[in-house]
Amino acid sequence: MLLPAKAEVARALRRYRAWERVMLASPHDRTVRVAFEDSGYTLCVLMGKRCAREAADAAERYLRTTLVSYLREQDGRPRSRRSARRAPPSERRSTAPRP
Repeated sequence: MLLPAKAEVARALRRYRAWERVMLASPHDRTVRVAFEDSGYTLCVLMGKRCAREAADAAERYLRTTLVSYLREQDGRPRSRRSARRAPPSERRSTAPRP
C-alpha cells in the first residue's frame, strides 16, 4: 500500500478544514461549495477513503501516528509480538502412545 508524504496530507487536511469553515459560514455560495467538495475529494484520494469525513479522520490519525501503527490500525487485526500458528485439530498429532 502506497501512502502519501505526511507533508502533503497535512497540506490537504489544512485546505479541507479551511474550506469547511468557509462553507459553514456561507453554505449557499456555490463557488465555496465547489472548492470545499474539491478539497474533500483530494483528501479522499490521498487517504483512500470514499467519504471526506472519513478521509479527514484518517488523515488526522496518519499525521499523529507512526507509519507502522497506522498500517496496523487500517488492517483492523490486532497483532501480537509472537505469531504462533497451530494446525487444525484434525492434523495435530498426539504425543500419547497408541495402544
